[in-house]
Amino acid sequence: MSGSETARVIRESFARVEAKSEELAQYFYGALFVIAPDTRDLFPVTMATQRSRLLRALVYVVQMVDRPDELSTFLSQLGRDHRKFDVLERHYDAVGTALISAMKRFLGSEWTPEVETAWTSAYRAISETMRKAAAEETGPAWWSGTVVEHRKVSTDVALVRVRTEGLLPYRPGAYVSVEVPQRPRLWRYLSMTTSPRDDGLLTFHVRAVAGGWVSRAIVNHTHPGDVWRLGPSLGALSVVPTTDRRPLLMIAGGTGVAPLLAILDELARWKRNPPVHLFFGGRKPSDLYALDELRRLAVTSRWLTVTPVTEEGAISGGDRGTLATAVTQRGKWADHDVLVSGSPNMIRGTVSRLLAAGVELERIKYDPFTLD
Repeated sequence: MSGSETARVIRESFARVEAKSEELAQYFYGALFVIAPDTRDLFPVTMATQRSRLLRALVYVVQMVDRPDELSTFLSQLGRDHRKFDVLERHYDAVGTALISAMKRFLGSEWTPEVETAWTSAYRAISETMRKAAAEETGPAWWSGTVVEHRKVSTDVALVRVRTEGLLPYRPGAYVSVEVPQRPRLWRYLSMTTSPRDDGLLTFHVRAVAGGWVSRAIVNHTHPGDVWRLGPSLGALSVVPTTDRRPLLMIAGGTGVAPLLAILDELARWKRNPPVHLFFGGRKPSDLYALDELRRLAVTSRWLTVTPVTEEGAISGGDRGTLATAVTQRGKWADHDVLVSGSPNMIRGTVSRLLAAGVELERIKYDPFTLD
């Protein structure tokens, strides 16, 4: 079966079970814990967040299945990150068996030899990429970091600064998985808000999400002196200095602005910048907690334009409506590179509208795991 045929079969078969994806995830983990009982200790007591993360991973892989270079980069990062769980070689085999079992159960009579071949070969390629990346990585599986500052910047958003023991390498726009003492084995993804520093200091913006065990603990119960564990850097959001850079469109919802702030921090150090237009959105004006900082940067950086967007309530110089609507009403953007950051729903809606407006998918970068 050719690569394009495999991609077609994977997409079509997943579309048939996507409506029952939560049940599929629950069945998958039940099967995994029966096949390899010791894997249960790798996960938190509550599995709701983990199931949600699995679904996002599946959706992302399905979306990228015919874009092998980007998928390989994502899977390699995931393989390096999973070292922090002390994943064993046999665990990869158990995961594959559980995944095939779950897909077979939920596809029923539509589980054909062709579908089985596609999923089996796809998972083999996925696991081989992850295993190879993990085996070749020589850096730490995780870093220890001490909280040195914690303060509220709005009613539900906290700024947290952490100093790591040893430098954690990353590119502006990246994120890391974080485990806090208040919620052991519950890892949450957080984006750094500045470009790398030589003193090991990392700054995060964290919003207390409804039902978010880790985010609420960080915003409401974190104190200086707390020791965090941080995994290696991940992510697709970045810019590289070139002589022919296209204009850049940035779209951020809520604390999704954090990785874009890091990229802007990096761009401010360049001698020549591409024009950048940043749309920063929230449900109401108070959600735009970083707007003053962005406007100050725009005053000193002629290459930067900032447009605030709110769904409820007006804001000076801002647009009303969803981010997707505001962005597509302002222009076509087909000649821009695009970075999108925010909640999974916001990313899906915005990317769909951009594609419908004629922006090529290859020009759009986003990360699937930046909010739990």
